[in-house]
Amino acid sequence: MRVLTAAFLFIGSLFLFQHTAQAAVGITVDLSSQTMQVTSSTGEHFAWPVSTARGGFATPRGTYRPTSLQRMHYSRKYHMSPMPYSIFFKGGYAIHGTYDTAALGRPASHGCVRLLPANAARLFEMVRAEGAVIKVVGTAPHRSYVASRRTPAGAPMAFAPVRHAPNGPNGIFNRFTSPPNY
Repeated sequence: MRVLTAAFLFIGSLFLFQHTAQAAVGITVDLSSQTMQVTSSTGEHFAWPVSTARGGFATPRGTYRPTSLQRMHYSRKYHMSPMPYSIFFKGGYAIHGTYDTAALGRPASHGCVRLLPANAARLFEMVRAEGAVIKVVGTAPHRSYVASRRTPAGAPMAFAPVRHAPNGPNGIFNRFTSPPNY
């Protein structure tokens, strides 16, 4: 009888833990629209603008689970840049807050997924409490996001020519010549 009771308790606990493991935050990052959809196990739903990899870099697509959570991380690869509320999901790739909030909604990172610090803090606490499944889908936009001034067709553009002052042979500076004093 004890063996039978223990077996039922063991099987019942497997179902209980299986149900708990499925109660995770669903995070979907869409590279095409530069948005993140978040759904918690309690039914809360959020849609936030993000910044993913800019030209020359990539945000890995696929389905992941968080590998590490760090309330404040400093990137050793990129000049000790602050990465508040970091949720690492593949190697050095993470979802984290950014102070460059003007860039949200367009590609601007080295591959991480950036979002507002307040949204990152909320997501961090949800993932810490419930776990997460992270899906990165879509393709990055193929346009350039370099700031430029647009003028009406035919309107002259103002510009300042670059000043060159040759100091070395063929105008090349080297350690034996000094740059010009403007």
